[in-house]
Amino acid sequence: MGIVNVTPDSFSDGGQFDCTDAAVAHGLQLAAEGANIIDIGGESTRPYADPVAEQEEFDRVVPVITELAKRIEVPISVDTSKSAVARAAVEAGAEIINDITGLEGDAEMAEVAIETKAGVCAMHMQGTPQTMQDDPRYDDVVEDIYKYLQQRLDDLLQKGIEAERICLDPGIGFGKTHQHNLTLMACCSRFHELGQPLLVGHSRKGFLAKILGDAEKERTFATIGSSLSLAGQGIQVIRVHDVRPVREALLAFEATGGIDGKELMLAPPPKS
Repeated sequence: MGIVNVTPDSFSDGGQFDCTDAAVAHGLQLAAEGANIIDIGGESTRPYADPVAEQEEFDRVVPVITELAKRIEVPISVDTSKSAVARAAVEAGAEIINDITGLEGDAEMAEVAIETKAGVCAMHMQGTPQTMQDDPRYDDVVEDIYKYLQQRLDDLLQKGIEAERICLDPGIGFGKTHQHNLTLMACCSRFHELGQPLLVGHSRKGFLAKILGDAEKERTFATIGSSLSLAGQGIQVIRVHDVRPVREALLAFEATGGIDGKELMLAPPPKS
């Protein structure tokens, strides 16, 4: 899953693709580099980010999705927790709703998913982006999040969203300490017991900077290394900013037996 942040303030690439033309060009590039899904977001969810008004988020993402849907064949995902934005995005051509609130932040979100028949990704977050890093605590971070995702899965199924349309995300960096993130990354395979596809978004995040010992250091290589760990654990959707280097690392990882002979579902190679 390739990331397109149509925002001025995202933690890693804020301001780089915050106009429609730049965001569309970036989405086309990620698709050409081999992304299987393009994820479009119009509101930064970094720690302490200011909320974005519904109309502003709509104005950021819908034109980008409209244009990309005309020009690429890979599925488009909208990264939003607002039901009105999700509905408009699906009408514009998105096929997946990626919601950091686990479809709990907006009471109408589940209904939008049901009516549009979009795929959904429900993520775990402790608190909100404005509060989540104040003092995150768990009795057992893996088991607590497992129980939450099980509850969300059960609720979404009960509401009428089919199991084949549900993906789950443990929420790396969303209300977790450095050690929480490391533990979750090492134990992601536990969540396979939920029986659903899993998405993990670890790309360029702060816990990688702490591993490297330098907050200013470029994090692409650390993202690649942790992506291989996720692939080795069978995580189905790996959400990254740097599609081409991660994809090429996964190809080499697969070819040299890094995932016990299982075949990765990678997109066709980019055209030269």
